[in-house]
Amino acid sequence: MKISFLGVGNMGAPLAENMLAAGEDLAIYTRRRDCADRFAGHGARVVANIPDLGDCDVLCTCLPMPEDVVNAVTGTDGLYEHMRPGSIHLEFSTIAPETARMLATAAKEKGIGYVQATVSKTPQVAREGKAPFFVGGDARSVAVVMPLLARIGQPTDLKTTDAACGMKLLSNLMVMSNVAIIAEGMRLGQLAGIEAHELVRLLLNTGAASFQLQARGPMIADDDYEARFAVDLAAKDLRLGCAMAKELGYEPKMIAQAHDYMHQAHDEGLGSEDICALYKIMRPA
Repeated sequence: MKISFLGVGNMGAPLAENMLAAGEDLAIYTRRRDCADRFAGHGARVVANIPDLGDCDVLCTCLPMPEDVVNAVTGTDGLYEHMRPGSIHLEFSTIAPETARMLATAAKEKGIGYVQATVSKTPQVAREGKAPFFVGGDARSVAVVMPLLARIGQPTDLKTTDAACGMKLLSNLMVMSNVAIIAEGMRLGQLAGIEAHELVRLLLNTGAASFQLQARGPMIADDDYEARFAVDLAAKDLRLGCAMAKELGYEPKMIAQAHDYMHQAHDEGLGSEDICALYKIMRPA
């Protein structure tokens, strides 16, 4: 099976590397020479132009923004114009359900199958071959790509693209809301005179313990805001999640507050820092 991959960034690179390790025939496109050399050294074909990726059985995309995916595959020179009928678009990005529906429709018009396989957790987990994939799409195409997904991660077939997109958004919405509460709580703890490292240690032995507190509490205490998950990416996910809620007729009040915090952090110049940088905007009134 010939596989092409567009988007070999923080999350896409380990997925593509795992495909190579599994013995797949892989072509990639990247503008970064160091990245191209690394993949070529592991046996990938590095193409000179994005349209060249269209010569494949499965096209994989893992891109930061929904519009990046749409622009890459649709339009007069999009990849759908260069892919043959019967091929499959395997989409790993975090996008809105309505975007996935639009892509699936556009793909179908060209005789191309569409599978949403939204990837979750971190690049390190992906590198270990343990990243969850939330999968949905037409049954024939899902059946074709599921063995591949099982070799590089942990897929769950949720049947529809709406569910595949929605599951990832729900996860991220809950993560971001939890981080906002942790940042606010740690600011309050500081005002109460509790040393930050001691506060995290004590909270982890209470009902307030969570994965995010374990991961990001020490980052706040250490004044470490290097991006593991950047504020601007989180703001995008929260925007998509709130839009999904509106489409479903639900008002997510606590998640909307986290959304506002992320935009405030962006406006204060923190967009490239980790989401725990919300701590910096939690100031006394």
